[in-house]
Amino acid sequence: MGMKRFMSRLGVGAAEVETVLDHDQTRPGAVVTGTTTVTGGKVDQRIEKILVALEATVEIDRDDSTYHEQVAFGTQQIGGNLVIAPGQHVSGRFELPVPWQTPITDVGGWHLKGMKIGVRTTLSIPGALDPGDLDPVSVHPLPVQEAVLAALGDLGFHFHSADVEKGHVGGSSLPFYQEIELKPSGEYGRRIRELEVTFLVDDHGMDIVLEADRRGGLLRSGGDALGRFRVGHGDLDRGRLAHQIHEQLQHLGARRGWF
Repeated sequence: MGMKRFMSRLGVGAAEVETVLDHDQTRPGAVVTGTTTVTGGKVDQRIEKILVALEATVEIDRDDSTYHEQVAFGTQQIGGNLVIAPGQHVSGRFELPVPWQTPITDVGGWHLKGMKIGVRTTLSIPGALDPGDLDPVSVHPLPVQEAVLAALGDLGFHFHSADVEKGHVGGSSLPFYQEIELKPSGEYGRRIRELEVTFLVDDHGMDIVLEADRRGGLLRSGGDALGRFRVGHGDLDRGRLAHQIHEQLQHLGARRGWF
């Protein structure tokens, strides 16, 4: 029995947890629901906590190098303080709120390459290792986010890439923020190399942060400039949004002498 307990602490023959989501599609501000089942291993084990959390793959830039790590957010305890016997099954339901600023992973039926969000379920077991259970989740944009992206398309911008950066921008509520990188064409294509868009959503509306990277040249240098404006959840008029974005970019260009 002693060897079994020792091995269970290493994860061999330990209790296991499995989560089944009701739906693997969601939006910021919504709720992910599901059922979690803990199955006993080869020995009795005390489960201090059963935890569910959203998890994002986050990019970290440090010392001229880039790497990724998994960052949990919105963690909730949904059970615990129990002893589970070998082979015993304990199930329970959960509701996990999706924070407003959760990165979006899918737009218009297309998955944004590099975006990974999931629900991680873990067991807190004294002295034992628990890798947990990860269930991928697709996070679709809110109507206002869809409208802004469509307006950017109307202005000649097209999607290039997306990533989640560790850190904060003013108004961010999570330990990271998403950047959606767009490439310009037409008028903007001659002046801007790329445009990065960050959505900072709350229950009242959304701040749109625009970071424009200017094209460099023989007699001029490149550089970044930042613009920001706010819209409500009901501001879904693409034409109006395109006009607001255009004004922001013109304002940035006037400040920096781009146009």
